[in-house]
Amino acid sequence: MLDVKNIYKTFNPGTVNEKTALRGVSLTLNDGDFVTVIGGNGAGKSTLLNAVAGVWPVDEGAISIGGVDVTRLPEHKRAKYIGRVFQDPMMGTAATMQIEENMALAARRGRSRTLRVGITRDEREHYREMLKILDLGLEDRLTSKVGLLSGGQRQALTLLMATLQKPDLLLLDEHTAALDPKTAAKVLAATERIVQKDNLTTLMITHNMKDAIVHGNRLIMMYEGNVALDISGEEKKKLTVEDLLAKFGQATGSDEADDKLLLG
Repeated sequence: MLDVKNIYKTFNPGTVNEKTALRGVSLTLNDGDFVTVIGGNGAGKSTLLNAVAGVWPVDEGAISIGGVDVTRLPEHKRAKYIGRVFQDPMMGTAATMQIEENMALAARRGRSRTLRVGITRDEREHYREMLKILDLGLEDRLTSKVGLLSGGQRQALTLLMATLQKPDLLLLDEHTAALDPKTAAKVLAATERIVQKDNLTTLMITHNMKDAIVHGNRLIMMYEGNVALDISGEEKKKLTVEDLLAKFGQATGSDEADDKLLLG
């Protein structure tokens, strides 16, 4: 579903601020893969995700989503293949609109507009059933303004909206980093339910090693702009934080993991 081949990205080339963020990254996600991505600050996690989303073009290499070469497509043309949730809970929703209005916008994205009644009874019932998946009581607050919701409720709603049309690829950019631990756990639980229900191919960046181990069927650790570890199957199920740090040290020959990952 996602095929990244040997991509490179350098920022500010030829200047004193030159920074090579991706160094020949290759990565393939099969249909239904839920991959967590972890690494220290500057490892290339967000650069990889933004390259896939089309936020900026890569210098070399190729990117395909669902068999379609999107390497040269701008961000807005890749949007039909991608659902994305950002770190900031304030992004992805319209604060002055109601919950049901936000969901209607997400459900009708890409469709032609008509003059018929805004939200039908059937649509409203569908949104109510979808909101129950979040287990946050939002199904009883369809007409509440989104700006009145807590950060966690708003982020969970954004997640639901990003997946209403079942994207080919779901990108989660540290989507619980700005939330308190209890709320983050609820949003991650909702993430698992939504991903499993629709068998969504998902790439989730996180700074939390425990979350990276617990969630998904595959874990990738990045280091200095490349993939240092790729762990899946039974090996991932048995993984501990200590194992992960040890494997990182073996793969990179570096003892930086403890500080960069535990503190990052």
